[in-house]
Amino acid sequence: MTEIIILIAVGALFLPQYGLYWRLRRRRWLHSRQAVDDALSHLHQFQHDGRQASVESLSNTLGTSTKHTLILVDRMARLDLVVMTGQGMRLTAEGHRWALQIIRAHRLFERYLADETSVPREEIHARAHQLEHTVTEAQVDKMDADMGHPTFDPQGDPIPNAAGDMKEIESQKLVDWPAGKPAQIVHIEDEPPEVYAQIIAEDLHPGMVITIVDMSPVRVVIGTPDAEHVLAPVVAANISVREASADRVEAADVPLTTLQHGETGRVVGLSPACQGLTRRRFLDLGLTPGARIERVMQSAFSDPTAYRVRNTLIALRREQSDMVRIEGPTWSGPTARTGQTEPAGEREQKERKIEA
Repeated sequence: MTEIIILIAVGALFLPQYGLYWRLRRRRWLHSRQAVDDALSHLHQFQHDGRQASVESLSNTLGTSTKHTLILVDRMARLDLVVMTGQGMRLTAEGHRWALQIIRAHRLFERYLADETSVPREEIHARAHQLEHTVTEAQVDKMDADMGHPTFDPQGDPIPNAAGDMKEIESQKLVDWPAGKPAQIVHIEDEPPEVYAQIIAEDLHPGMVITIVDMSPVRVVIGTPDAEHVLAPVVAANISVREASADRVEAADVPLTTLQHGETGRVVGLSPACQGLTRRRFLDLGLTPGARIERVMQSAFSDPTAYRVRNTLIALRREQSDMVRIEGPTWSGPTARTGQTEPAGEREQKERKIEA
């Protein structure tokens, strides 16, 4: 009998969604800054997309009951952040300003986490969501200045400046793009997390030039300079593209590992997978955009490989070399097929082009 009473008491306290503990936690959350921030972000996204937000849409996004959502909306109305209309809810001028500051903090944190830490790409969005509620507007201004005022986050979303202005780039969904026409990825949606994880696994990222090789109701095959990627249409729909400029198509990047012995290439940048201390080390080694790099030596077991960059020899393992992106290689030594050496004049001309 005692055990039954204990079970009933525990259930009354901790039963998910209904226990006293969960009700108190929900009530505290409704009066928190995070609740207001998340609600404003939802309303801003709906207005940006030309959709009408409602109590129901907000409840679904926040995972709250209609009753608790109404309590939250009433609180925001008293703060002059939202107004109710016959069609639904809309942000006031102050609500719009507040929402942009939340978005700015979130995307700056994503940029910071991607560039300066080793947080996995698939966890950056959730981590930034936790951090965005912890800073003041003045702290966000300082973070923005310390980072050099970045304009886009790792997914290609524009970052608002202090005045609330942000760049907009015209694009369309990859699934609506014609086959055979080169396109540049400009944005990757990071929700839902399961879909985003599949895109990350294919090492696709904003700035990459791709071409649709084949499309059917069950798969989308896209080609990059060094691989083919097969995605389900529902996954491909989370990628937005625009027409790739001629110079971007010609300068399509490939991994450093494609460079053969004696070949020279130019660094385009580092893969988004290269983060934190590894990224900082690569930059310190001189692997910055525009740097000339030559493959000069390989170990007996093919790993690591020695490269010459900025008159310095460095050794990289294959998984490290895969994170360095270069333009198509230019030959500056013996040809792979014939063993012949290019005439000195031709070699010097190519080297001058690389340095230009």
